[in-house]
Amino acid sequence: MALEVNQIVGGYSQIPVLHKVSFTVKPGELVGLIGLNGAGKSTTINHVIGLLRPFSGSITLNGIKIDQDPAEYKRQIAYVPEAPVLYNELTLREHLELTMTAYGLAPEQTWPRAHQLLKTFRLDNKLDWFPADFSKGMKQKVMICCAFMTNAKLLIVDEPFYGLDPLAVHDLLNLIEERKQAGTAVLMSTHVLDTAQKYCDRFVLLANGRVRAHGTLDELRAEADQPNESLDDIYLRLARNDDDE
Repeated sequence: MALEVNQIVGGYSQIPVLHKVSFTVKPGELVGLIGLNGAGKSTTINHVIGLLRPFSGSITLNGIKIDQDPAEYKRQIAYVPEAPVLYNELTLREHLELTMTAYGLAPEQTWPRAHQLLKTFRLDNKLDWFPADFSKGMKQKVMICCAFMTNAKLLIVDEPFYGLDPLAVHDLLNLIEERKQAGTAVLMSTHVLDTAQKYCDRFVLLANGRVRAHGTLDELRAEADQPNESLDDIYLRLARNDDDE
């Protein structure tokens, strides 16, 4: 088991946003975290990466809880946030070097992988550029390169398709598939449900801070006795029913 989220209650200050959220992400699996704005996706991710501590419940990554060994827990995670976070005073090259240092990666072994990623996302001639020189999409590609050059056992990608051109989206999905095949667990939050339906192995559907359903697409269809329903149809039906309760 890679990631196990068990009965998490959490939020900001003392106000609970998440209500007994539970799910798993196994090695070699892509799980889609699906929900409308305000459903609790970002709050869930912030708990998993350690920015928030749960009021109750537990989060375990390969047998390690963050309060047991914070450094080792976080070293297992690579995160691509929805909004790129770059240091204005550092070049692209320096961002990559900083990432290598943070994860304890040997430069001579990591640079070949980094150069391949840079070439894939057409950034290989921009190593000396600063964030001010990049478009939003290019900044997102920098974050992707930094995350995917690590040996992280859990990759978290939060709304990764915003700002990316169609070719970059295709390249990112190929990278996710490669990492899955190598045994990496991947948690992806997205609003692009047709893409999620095509690529994700399982789904966790959130609404109002609660898990409304989880499982494969076939399992979600069987639960609703709707064998031809799309992921979009399933989520909208559950979200509307939740609002009516």
